[in-house]
Amino acid sequence: MNRIAVNGNTLSLDELIQVARDGYKVAIAEEAAVRVNESRAYVEKLVDEERIVYGITTGFGKFSNIAISHEQVEQLQESLIRSHACGVGNHFPEEIVRAIMLLRLNALVKGYSGIRLSTLHTLTDMLNEGVHPAIPEKGSLGSSGDLAPLSHMVLVMMGEGEAYYQGSLMNGKEAMAKAGIKPVRLTSKEGLALVNGTQVLTAVGAITTYDAVNLMKMADISSALTFEALKGIMDIFDEKVHAVRNHGGQIDCARNLARILSGSGLTTKQGEVKLQDSYSLRCLPQIHGASKDAIDYVLDKVNKEMNAATDNPLIFAKDDQVISCGNFHGQPMALAFDFLGIALAELANSAERRIERLVNPSLSELPPFLTEKGGVNSGFMIVQYTAAALVSENKILAHPASVDSIPSSGNQEDHVSMGTIAARKALEILKNTRAVIAIELMTAAQGLEFADPDKLGKGTKEAYRIIRGQIPRLREDRVMYPDIEKSIKMIQDQSILKAVEAAVGILI
Repeated sequence: MNRIAVNGNTLSLDELIQVARDGYKVAIAEEAAVRVNESRAYVEKLVDEERIVYGITTGFGKFSNIAISHEQVEQLQESLIRSHACGVGNHFPEEIVRAIMLLRLNALVKGYSGIRLSTLHTLTDMLNEGVHPAIPEKGSLGSSGDLAPLSHMVLVMMGEGEAYYQGSLMNGKEAMAKAGIKPVRLTSKEGLALVNGTQVLTAVGAITTYDAVNLMKMADISSALTFEALKGIMDIFDEKVHAVRNHGGQIDCARNLARILSGSGLTTKQGEVKLQDSYSLRCLPQIHGASKDAIDYVLDKVNKEMNAATDNPLIFAKDDQVISCGNFHGQPMALAFDFLGIALAELANSAERRIERLVNPSLSELPPFLTEKGGVNSGFMIVQYTAAALVSENKILAHPASVDSIPSSGNQEDHVSMGTIAARKALEILKNTRAVIAIELMTAAQGLEFADPDKLGKGTKEAYRIIRGQIPRLREDRVMYPDIEKSIKMIQDQSILKAVEAAVGILI
């Protein structure tokens, strides 16, 4: 079985996906174990000396001014978990729960948290044996860490709460017993160490970002198919045009589209048939490029946060210092994930406009709604409705979560990020955008039936071939939602992307 060693510093997004989706197992790197033990020894020294340290020998939040006796430190940590497990809503899917567990483990093995190595081994065993805590989606403010959802994770570590094991939901004690894992009894600092971090919002956002990178490439492919169906003007991809503006995403998208359309006999030159295309075609590199730059920015933030120490307080054992800080605050990621949602929404927005041009005979030379027998048949009329509905929903969802803040804990925590909401919204926008791109793929393929598919470009020919392998040409009306589902699946399994990249080279 494939296994990834986590050390707190080098976890990659690809590795996160391997653990979350592909079931890779995890282990704690030896050098990380040494750091964890050093940090733990220092915490035990603080407790023995009865020094006043936030979250170790004091209460939490507004109760930080209340001292906790040596005899109460274990009760303090377990009470924290039980009281903070207040999530509501549907449970996160398994892949996100696994990502949450992995990211919290990776943050803790950095050695700034004071947790016991044995407690981390319990978390590792849960990942490896498939004990997945039932974590509700809602209830985090994205500051002071993802307290509520992470508490649901820790409940199962304690043999409480609920978990999924081998496809069934059961109480945490039963799940741990079936997997042969002994629950932990939390001690000083451990409860706080496990919940005071940004790993829920980062897990949701990281998976969304990973999928956004591939969806960005699919947007280039779907738009290229439409470009040919509408006899787009190739001059817009001239490298000189994009060099004089000098935005990296724009340059990359223009290059992608030129390669995908290379060899096409369906595209035109400036003035050959028309002088200019509509913006949704003519400005493809500028529109898609802006979203690509935004996604690249978010990707950089995700890579940093996945390997960050996000606890409070932080333990610097070698410096004999505990610093109460704000690394748990989700603002750096809240802004990024709001940006990600906006970038993805714009991909759908422009795709829907291209779908409209394909089905509207006043905007193209194609038959109305791409059907040969209009009237008795509606053709692709209503798939455009669906795309429009999804785009409208995205516009509502794209309102930034990070501009809101509601004080908590008696106004001690007077500014919060709402970053988990930002990440969850971005994920929902991604799903909607994926469906819109899927609709463009099948609509463009239908539009190309009224041209000559044999004249398609090097990359679009492969995309068309894969689509037609799953979705036949529409000659008379049929139930359309299975076609949309098939098109979505082709995006998710990357069959179209892989075929196009094999033909033209890796897309940027």
